[in-house]
Amino acid sequence: MSNDPLLQPFQLKHLTLKNRLMITSHEPAYPEDGMPKDRYRAYHVERAKGGVALTMTAGSASVSRDSPPVFNNVLAWQDEVVGWMAKLTDECHDHGCAVMIQLTHLGRRTRWDKGDWLPVVSAGYEREPAHRAFPKCAEDWDIARIIRDYADAAERMQAAGLDGIELEAYGHLIEQFTSPLTNAQDGPYGGPLDNRLRFLFDTLAAIRQRVGPDFIVGVRYAGDECQPGGIDKTEGMEISRRLKDSGMVDFLNIVRGHIDTDPGLSDLIPVQGMASAPHLDFAGEIRAATQFPTFHAAKIQDVATARHAIASGKLDMVGMTRAHMADPHIVAKIMAGTEDRIRPCVGANYCLDRIYQGGMALCLHNPSTGREIEQPHQVAKTDTPRRVVVVGAGPAGLEAARVAALRGHQVTVHEAANDPGGQVRLSSQTRRRSEMLQLIQWRHAECDRLGVTFRFNSFADADTIREDAPDVVIIATGGLPHTEVLDEGDDLVASTWDILSGDVRPGDNVLIYDDAGDYAGLQAAERIAETGARVEITTRDRAFAPEVMAMSLTPSMRVLQQRDVTTTVMWKLDAVERHGNALRATLGSDYGDFKRTRDVDQVIVNHGTRPLDDLYFELTRDATNGGEVDYEALVAGAPQTVTRNPDGAFQLFRIGDAVAARNTHAAIYDALRLVRTL
Repeated sequence: MSNDPLLQPFQLKHLTLKNRLMITSHEPAYPEDGMPKDRYRAYHVERAKGGVALTMTAGSASVSRDSPPVFNNVLAWQDEVVGWMAKLTDECHDHGCAVMIQLTHLGRRTRWDKGDWLPVVSAGYEREPAHRAFPKCAEDWDIARIIRDYADAAERMQAAGLDGIELEAYGHLIEQFTSPLTNAQDGPYGGPLDNRLRFLFDTLAAIRQRVGPDFIVGVRYAGDECQPGGIDKTEGMEISRRLKDSGMVDFLNIVRGHIDTDPGLSDLIPVQGMASAPHLDFAGEIRAATQFPTFHAAKIQDVATARHAIASGKLDMVGMTRAHMADPHIVAKIMAGTEDRIRPCVGANYCLDRIYQGGMALCLHNPSTGREIEQPHQVAKTDTPRRVVVVGAGPAGLEAARVAALRGHQVTVHEAANDPGGQVRLSSQTRRRSEMLQLIQWRHAECDRLGVTFRFNSFADADTIREDAPDVVIIATGGLPHTEVLDEGDDLVASTWDILSGDVRPGDNVLIYDDAGDYAGLQAAERIAETGARVEITTRDRAFAPEVMAMSLTPSMRVLQQRDVTTTVMWKLDAVERHGNALRATLGSDYGDFKRTRDVDQVIVNHGTRPLDDLYFELTRDATNGGEVDYEALVAGAPQTVTRNPDGAFQLFRIGDAVAARNTHAAIYDALRLVRTL
C-alpha cells in the first residue's frame, strides 16, 4: 500500500473515501432544463474514472422555486431530479467514487426577473451588489416554507442514492441570516448570534428528521467574512464549534471571505495573479480547534500543496476542483508515478468567469472538459499514420502536434522563434500572467515525450514545407497586432505588444485605446502605470475589458486603481496628430457627433491581431482541399474529406489566430477537434 498521504483512505462516518482528493461543489452550468443530464453526468463520471474519491455535484442546487438559478443550477426542488441524480451517482459508484450534492437557497444572490419572476427573499433588505436585486425581508411563512424545501430536497437526494449532502452557508440565504451585515430580522431569527444561527440549525433539524441520523450532512461556510461588521474569525470559530457540537453535522467545509462582489468572490476563490492556497492555514486552524472532519478548497492547484495539506494535518479532504477541470485524471497519474504529466491548472478562471458570459464552464487549457461526450479526453490511434507538418508553436500549433502524435502520426513543427509559446509567451512575461506559460510547457513536454520533431528558428516558407513531403500541413502562425484603425495618425501610435515586449519604452502621459477588451490592453496599462506614468484607458464598449470577465479582472483593477489609472467607456479613438512636442488624440462617439481631445505623449492601440496567413494562401494551390474545411464534419467529429484539387500534394488547414483573432481556448479547441480525426 502506498505511503503517499494523498492516497490514504479517510473514514467519514460509515463512508470510506478511498483517498484524500475531492472535487468540491461547483456549478459548471451544464444542466439541461435544470436537470443533470448526459453532459453533466459525463463530466463527473470522467473524474470518477480518474480516481478522485469524492465528487460533489451542483455548486448550489436550488431547493425552492423562489431561488431561481442565475448560472443554470440544478433544480433540486423538482421531483424529476431524483432519476437523473441516481443515474449519475450509480455510474460514479461503479468507479469507486462517492457522490454528494450541495443544496442551497440563493436568497438575494439571484434576480427577480429569472425563473418565475418571484420576489427575491433575504434575511434583510440590502441588495447584493453582484446581482443587484433588492430583496423582500423574509416573513415567518417564508422561513417555514424554505426550511421545508431544504428537507424535501435532502430527501430527494437520499432517494437518489447519494452518499450525502452539503449546505451552502456562505453568501447565500443561510449566511444572510447568520451574518449581522445582512440580517434585519426581529424576533427569534435576528439579533444575537444564537438567533442568527437559528435558521441554519432549524434547517439542519428538519433535514435530520427527514433523512435520519446516518445520512451524511455537511456545511460549507465562511469561518471569517473578512468584512467590517461581518462574521469575524472569533465568531467563525464559535460557529464551527457549535456545528460540531450540534450532532447534526458530519463535516465542515471551510471558506474564508465574502462573495457579494466580484473582488470578494475572487479573494475567496483566487484567480491567476493571486496567491495560491491563501486560506489553507485558516482552514487548518479550524480543524485544530474542532478536531472534526474538515474539507477545504481554494486555488490548491498542485499535488505538492495538496499533499502538504494532508500530511501536515490541516485537512482531512483536500479539494482540487479547478485542477480536475484541467486534468480529470490527477489521481490516476499520482498512482502511476507520472505526476509530471498532470496537465496543470493555470488559474485562468475561464471556467468560473465564462459561466456568466458564455453559459457553460470551459477550461482554457483542456477543451474536452464539459465536452466529454463529443470530445473525449482520450485520443484514439489511427490505422493509417501520415506525415504531419505544423507551422507555429503557439498553443494551437503545440496542441495540433500533440494530438497528431497521440494519433500515431509522424509530426514536424517549424517555429520561427527560439522557443515555443507565441502570444502566450509574450503574455506570460508580466508577473500576473506568468502561470500561463505552463500550458505551453506542458504541451511542449508532451510533444517531446511523443517524439515530435521541433525545428526552432525556422522561418518556414512554401519550399520548406514541400521539402518535408507532408501528407497534412497545419498553419498555426497566429497573428500580428493591428493598429491601423484611425482616420488619421496610424503612424503615431504603438501597439500593446510593443509595450509588453519592451520594444517601445512607456511614455509619461499615455492614452490606451482598448478596442479588443482583452488581457493585452490591461497588461500594457499595468506595465506603463507601474513606471509612475499617467494612464487613461478608453474603449468604445459600454463595459470595461469585457473579454477578461469579472473575477479575472480583479487583480488588474487593483493595480490600476492603486496607480490612479483612468478608465473611460463609450468613447472611441478617431485620430492622433502631432501637437507641439506631444500628441493630440481626438475621441469620438458612436452615440452622436461628439468630440473630445486628450494631449498626451504616447498613444497605445489594442485592436486585436490580423492573421499571419501569407504562407497559408501560398500553399492553397498545392492542397487537395485548397484549405477548405467541412464544418459539418468538423462539428460532428468526422474526418475531413473535401477534395478540390485531386492532384494536390497534401491536405491544408489553418487554426487559431491564423484564421481570426480569438482566445487561447479557441485556438486549442480548433486543433483538438480538427486533428483528432486526421
